[in-house]
Amino acid sequence: MEIQQFHYDNKIVKNFLYATMLWGVVGMLVGLLLAFLFIFPDMKYLSGVSWLSFGRLRPLHTNAVIFAFVGNAIFAGVYYSTQRLLKARMFSDALSKINFWGWQLIIVGAAITLPLGYTTSKEYAELEWPFDIAIAVIWVVFGWNLIGTILKRRQRHLYVAIWFYLATFVTVAVLHIFNSLELPVSALKSYSVYAGVQDALVQWWYGHNAVAFFLTTPFLGLMYYFVPKAANRPVYSYRLSIVHFWSLIFIYIWAGPHHLLYTALPEWAQNLGVAFSVMLLMPSWGGMINGLLTLRGAWDKVRTDPVLKFMVVAITGYGMATFEGPTLSLKNVNAIAHFTDWIIAHVHVGALAWNGFLTFGMIYFLVPKLFKTKLYSLGLANLHFWIGTLGIIMYALPMYVAGFTQASMWKQFNPDGTLTYGNFLETVTEIMPMYWMRAIGGTLFITGMLIMIYNVIVTIKQGSKVEDDLAEAPALERVTKKRTSGEGWHTWLERRPIQLTILATVAILIGGIVQIVPTIMVKSNIPTIASVQPYSPLELEGRDIYIREGCVGCHSQMIRPFRSEVERYGEYSKAGEYVYDHPFLWGSKRTGPDLHRIGGKYSDNWHFNHMYDPQSTSSGSIMPRYPWLIKNELNKSDIEAKMEAMVALGVPYSEEDIANAQANMLEQGSRIEENLYSDPDFVTAYEADKKYAVENGEEFVEMKNREIVAVIAYLQRLGTDIHVETAQN
Repeated sequence: MEIQQFHYDNKIVKNFLYATMLWGVVGMLVGLLLAFLFIFPDMKYLSGVSWLSFGRLRPLHTNAVIFAFVGNAIFAGVYYSTQRLLKARMFSDALSKINFWGWQLIIVGAAITLPLGYTTSKEYAELEWPFDIAIAVIWVVFGWNLIGTILKRRQRHLYVAIWFYLATFVTVAVLHIFNSLELPVSALKSYSVYAGVQDALVQWWYGHNAVAFFLTTPFLGLMYYFVPKAANRPVYSYRLSIVHFWSLIFIYIWAGPHHLLYTALPEWAQNLGVAFSVMLLMPSWGGMINGLLTLRGAWDKVRTDPVLKFMVVAITGYGMATFEGPTLSLKNVNAIAHFTDWIIAHVHVGALAWNGFLTFGMIYFLVPKLFKTKLYSLGLANLHFWIGTLGIIMYALPMYVAGFTQASMWKQFNPDGTLTYGNFLETVTEIMPMYWMRAIGGTLFITGMLIMIYNVIVTIKQGSKVEDDLAEAPALERVTKKRTSGEGWHTWLERRPIQLTILATVAILIGGIVQIVPTIMVKSNIPTIASVQPYSPLELEGRDIYIREGCVGCHSQMIRPFRSEVERYGEYSKAGEYVYDHPFLWGSKRTGPDLHRIGGKYSDNWHFNHMYDPQSTSSGSIMPRYPWLIKNELNKSDIEAKMEAMVALGVPYSEEDIANAQANMLEQGSRIEENLYSDPDFVTAYEADKKYAVENGEEFVEMKNREIVAVIAYLQRLGTDIHVETAQN
């Protein structure tokens, strides 16, 4: 038998580990800043700076943590473990480098464009269309490298971790491509090809399964490799791993609609999401049990080895999050939890414990091996573990309390049938102590990470330069493609990577096809309402500014059919009201009240003052100020292109509508400006602004041509179409 020598590529693993730690600190610091912005919305030096506002920084935080921190950790773990499991160097060093540098460039691009307001507003998919293309290209490079390595492997059977890596590559590609179908308007502006209910379903098919196939399946693969390695124990059950893999990837893809319960989504799609979400508990806990029981006989080592400590808490966090997910998908529980901080707690248990701690354990495992030395300080690693664990508890528990408090206060009625807490801000005031505790918990967690980085830096300094490890293994011999006598079906499949990949692809496509195709293709699933008309040109521009400022991160536009919500906000939302919404803006969290029926509820002056200084109209508000909207001139140059794009997407603008867009914007803007003149304070400030511009030789922009007027136009339109229909009846 021929023995072949080769070298494992350790340098690419080292690069991804460095990037993981760098972007982890950046992403978590942004998150910590956001936590303090809840407490100090008018923080000195930050208030009034557009690119440091909460709405713009929130997607930067989520993208940095998910795709920069976790993404680089995935690549580091996959590149390290794949080579050793397949007894082969990665297929192409060039592809590895393109994967690394391409991914970092995308992250840098996101860090620049998101604070500048270039966003699609779609959760976990906020980056604009050029980045979507770049992500697809780099992801294909990663898959090409992975599959190429599998095909030139020296280990016949594919270990369970490789199954999860393959499923991750295929599914993330499908999810990303279909959710990111959009029509470009300019270099950094596009509209989703889906509208309203359809866009919501596709987005949460993606959003839920981005959590499943980016934050879960690759980490399960890493768990199946690093936990047995660190514990020096075999995986508890091979059979359980088979059941875990196939049931998980088949069931997970159906669960997305549980994010849209009690919304305008068709009932059948909601019920499918609930049913499969409940079933999801079994494979998820099967994986958790397989991970924890792998440590049987190694509990003495767990007490002393920080690597295993992090991994035990990570697997436990995975179990907690995957128990809570199916629980939250039950309609009676979802009715309470959705739109509250309970969801924030749920998400961060998964992110901080499962993804964060497994990544930390992996880093502590890999750095000494790559640099051929011992970890500098076990004491510091243990300190990191306990500070990080306390940070998770201090973060999550207050958010659970905040969520329960919100749900309780929103739904309480007086004996006479009126809302006990009619003012939304009463809830905000009540949970401020919880936001303080969250900020403290976040501070502890990132302090632990900084301790780890110090420990790693000193370890690297005392180690040697990273070199590619020499390895040897026999060449893979050809064998029959047919099953041999006594060979199990899955054992045969494990040596057929192409067939395994095809079957995994079929498994994940079934659920998506069953849910999405009928919703998009069968028009009766989304009934229309005759009175619902497209947005005017000025309203369309205002909606784009609303998207740019990230308002959907704090405000929903979906009133559920509950007495408490109808009493508080108005008539519950109908599917037909969203047919011209590209993208949908239903939101997933109510830091502020729902806005779907805000149109006509307040005067134009109220909206003007509210955007300039929220506390002037809403005492106790934690909403940031938006003074730049008052000052900025509205860019009207793209409105015709935007309307033409909407026409291509099915919005019935006529050629006359497009030709008269500028005149219509000026007319509607003039009406709003005239309304603003009813406020003496506005007149005084506006005239002073005009006088200052004239005296200093500056160009004066009339109020009707400023961004705030477009925003007011959009807000005053929300929810009014259905009122027109009711009036006609």
